[in-house]
Amino acid sequence: MTRDEALTLRYAAGSDVGQRRSENEDSAYATAHLLAVADGMGGHAAGEVASALAIAAMEALDNRLAETGRAGVDLVEELAAGVADAAERLDRRAAEDPALTGMGTTLTAMLWAYPSFALAHVGDSRGYLFRDGELSQLTRDHTMVQTLVDQGRMPAELAARHPSRSVLVRALMAGSPGEPDLSLHTARPGDKYLLCSDGLTDVATAEDLSEVLGRAADPEEAVHQLIDLANEGGGPDNITCVVAEVGSPS
Repeated sequence: MTRDEALTLRYAAGSDVGQRRSENEDSAYATAHLLAVADGMGGHAAGEVASALAIAAMEALDNRLAETGRAGVDLVEELAAGVADAAERLDRRAAEDPALTGMGTTLTAMLWAYPSFALAHVGDSRGYLFRDGELSQLTRDHTMVQTLVDQGRMPAELAARHPSRSVLVRALMAGSPGEPDLSLHTARPGDKYLLCSDGLTDVATAEDLSEVLGRAADPEEAVHQLIDLANEGGGPDNITCVVAEVGSPS
């Protein structure tokens, strides 16, 4: 648990290679002020490099704000700058190593200044809110299948099982600008938040997620249960979760 004068936030993060992959290309970051999940792509070690670079940019943002102070900070503007930094890091690394050309990563991140947080999202990792026993998805998948659903050309029930559901139309990619969805939210005491890679959501239903978040005693237990749930469902991909629970300021 981490507490300060303005924030009570319990959080935990965990990652697992799953049952069918030999390497873990996911990365995560969790502190009292910044939570993030990244799911890399690009083959060989490129995905692992891409997700690690994105998370390094989030850590740099968190550290910079810790040094300069957070009072009066525009959360959305700062988080957007952090995502832009991540995109630049991918560009620089790909320029140094041509073998990494074309690498990319998803990124879903929350920057906190209680009771508010900014949310940045690009790709098909997800952010969820569990409030008063109800689960809501805060992010929209940047996938071809989700685009078809939004256009009314595919039912959501079919999209959840479609073999091309992980084909991205937007991600952080070397050689292209980062274009995240950005939004500002207000948290309430008792809220639980979940950030996760699609290694969880490709296996677990919204009902599964609600059940775990509702019964887990704390974020650490929730993370363990969610990873176990994905592995019990076959673990077809790497599985990464960050869970946070908001408490009342003291």
